[in-house]
Amino acid sequence: MGRMDIPAGKYGSSWFDVENVPTNYAFPEKDRPGELPPVCHTLPVIDLGNASDADIINQILKASQEFGFFQVMNHGVSDKLLGDTTNVFKDFFKIPEKDSSNSCGKSNWVYASSTSFNRDGVHLWRENIKHPCNPLKDCMQQWPENPTRYRDVVSTYLTEVSKLGKTILGLICKGLGLEGGYFDGISEVELLSANMYPPCPDPSLTLGILRHHDPSIITILHQGTVPGLQVMKDGNWITVGAVANALVVNIGNQLEIFSNGMLKSVEHRVVTNSSETRLSITAFINPSPSCIVEPAQALVTELNPARFKPTLYKEFICKSGALGTHTKDLQRE
Repeated sequence: MGRMDIPAGKYGSSWFDVENVPTNYAFPEKDRPGELPPVCHTLPVIDLGNASDADIINQILKASQEFGFFQVMNHGVSDKLLGDTTNVFKDFFKIPEKDSSNSCGKSNWVYASSTSFNRDGVHLWRENIKHPCNPLKDCMQQWPENPTRYRDVVSTYLTEVSKLGKTILGLICKGLGLEGGYFDGISEVELLSANMYPPCPDPSLTLGILRHHDPSIITILHQGTVPGLQVMKDGNWITVGAVANALVVNIGNQLEIFSNGMLKSVEHRVVTNSSETRLSITAFINPSPSCIVEPAQALVTELNPARFKPTLYKEFICKSGALGTHTKDLQRE
């Protein structure tokens, strides 16, 4: 394969400025994406501002049962804030040295280079930053100091995403027949993870993130205008279309448990492309570590018994492994 026209140092890194995928980025055959399917536009896009609650609830429940994913428009997070947040992370990934130890040991954020992940000697085609977000005012004091507006912009973004998460969970509660505040006090935006996926000479050989299920209640993703998220549907991978200024919502393992299996947590992964850098910003709305996750009592009947055993959330996390490699290891009855 001839040399790709990838500017050295784009986004502050040159490890991807190569003619071919290095062997330590090429996954075994069983994990490779192979020839990528065309972008799928069948994933529901739900307009939260132009329909009745009943109609929106029906759309959310249908999408959650059929795909485990949906996209939302008119979600309350302004286009300007989405753009500002994206630009802050672009600026962050341009910084040559991003080691969190530069913050005198007081930081709680973790930067992962492309070689930080290692499975049998193979690395993911990405760079990543993640950090806790709850309580927000305390956590943000230990986030990156550079770019200088990082803390201000990202905290504002997470505040708006948190509002959106509460709205979506409230609608889901109504749809399931649960009391409106069922998730109040047990669900917050606990973790943010942002990924930069540079252009790749051969996307068929490597991955941005391996196949996994999210350990969250719900996950809210901003993927901009560059697709890369793939969702397992009927035994096949479908590539989710990137709708400008939409946010992607997916059902996490914990909501499948809370809903007693009515809503589905679906396997997904991230692929690369050969021409564009993709940036994704992910907010995980999780239970608190001390929360006991179990089917809602209102959804458990003699005809529909509990399908999952009660599990302390922190024990679930310890058992299922590091973020990004979770399997659907739910404690079934």
